[in-house]
Amino acid sequence: MAAVASRMLGLRVAGLLRAACVGPARASWSVPGVAPRPGVVWMPSRCGSSAAEASATNADDSFLQWLLLVIPVTAFGLGTWQVQRRKWKLKLIAELESRVMAEPIPLPADPMELKNLEYRPVTVRGHFDHSKELYMMPRTMVDPVREAREAGRISSSTESGAFVVTPFHCTDLGITILVNRGFVPRKKVNPESRQKGQVEGEVDLTGVVRLTETRKPFVPENDPERNHWHYRNLEAMARTTGAEPVFLDADFKSTVPGGPIGGQTRVTLRNEHMQYIITWYGLCAATSYLWFKKFLQRTPGV
Repeated sequence: MAAVASRMLGLRVAGLLRAACVGPARASWSVPGVAPRPGVVWMPSRCGSSAAEASATNADDSFLQWLLLVIPVTAFGLGTWQVQRRKWKLKLIAELESRVMAEPIPLPADPMELKNLEYRPVTVRGHFDHSKELYMMPRTMVDPVREAREAGRISSSTESGAFVVTPFHCTDLGITILVNRGFVPRKKVNPESRQKGQVEGEVDLTGVVRLTETRKPFVPENDPERNHWHYRNLEAMARTTGAEPVFLDADFKSTVPGGPIGGQTRVTLRNEHMQYIITWYGLCAATSYLWFKKFLQRTPGV
């Protein structure tokens, strides 16, 4: 009897230890050869499984911690990249503006040289062929004074019209090129309405070299049949007029009374990199703060 009582006591102590590990959950066990006593319960041990679950949870938290750290690191890298892009863009804009203000040079005889001369002023001598005018439309007149005056306004007083592109036969080079003579309002697109502005005879002309351009999103396709050109496709324009794919924007001094208004060159390079810098560095700062609060400053035991 004493041996049985001792065995029963040992089993009861073991049961109490198991209860401490698993809490209030209970499972009744029977021991062969020993009659169960009222009030004595046996519970399966979960200490080992709890340790495994805790280890798995810690592993998941560690993986999540380093995974989420990718967000602020990536945002910081993109912000730094935009800083470098902004430096490059500012340098490019300064270079193009210096080209526009440079002294004119004679138009090179080799068209391949023009690839490195965009926005560079050149001089030519020859005469216009007004019978083959092309119209780039719709366009608004480039007027720096008006644009500065109306900066920030919701509405604008700009008038819609077209750029008149006219074949120009270069006497010295023996080739015909294309010259954007400038802006005319819509009511003056028809050359019959501006006969006084149709320059005759040989003239000396200064213009800015422009290269071909690709169609931007939402810009309509060119319509040679209607003589409506929405973007500068030099190959197609040259085929239509029989000229070489060489294009100049005539300067303002080429303007004559009743004719197109020259000087319609606009150096258009978007520089929005500062906005991107603020966005990416701001995202980096916000996500870094949240990551710090979540993983480095969390309450012990949570």
